[in-house]
Amino acid sequence: MALRALAEGGLQAVAIEPLAARAGATKGSVYHHFPNREALLKATAERWEREHTEKVIEVVESERTPQDKLKTLFAVVLDRTRKGSVEMALQAGATNDVVAPVLRRVTEKRLTYLAELFVQLGFGEAQARKRALIAFSLYLGQAQMWVTLPGLVEPVLDEAVQVLTAK
Repeated sequence: MALRALAEGGLQAVAIEPLAARAGATKGSVYHHFPNREALLKATAERWEREHTEKVIEVVESERTPQDKLKTLFAVVLDRTRKGSVEMALQAGATNDVVAPVLRRVTEKRLTYLAELFVQLGFGEAQARKRALIAFSLYLGQAQMWVTLPGLVEPVLDEAVQVLTAK
């Protein structure tokens, strides 16, 4: 519920009273689990980290080739973004003291994973890191466009993977 609130209303929507009302619960029952808003926000950001990074990597790792992994990775993350952008809400709150460390950790984890895929494709470490940055930038751009210009975004998955994997 907190992730949905985050996607719909940004960081300010992740607050004890509105979430309690939304869940039909009392404030006291929410405070039983989260002593304050910061704890709720941290738990929400960490849940996003597990569901939108760690679980995604698990799904992607079921593919056989690095190229298939990249295609699946883009397909999964862009599909999740279309359903509501928790990612964009967290990016917008990147200066928040609770969100910033989680966002940095997730970004580094994602870039490291992407770089590993490019190394598996035969790129050197430096080039793999650059391509990882390009791929992540493409994802963030697509995610933002799904939010702000949903009727104009065309899937570029196949083309993106071709360009990123070309030597």
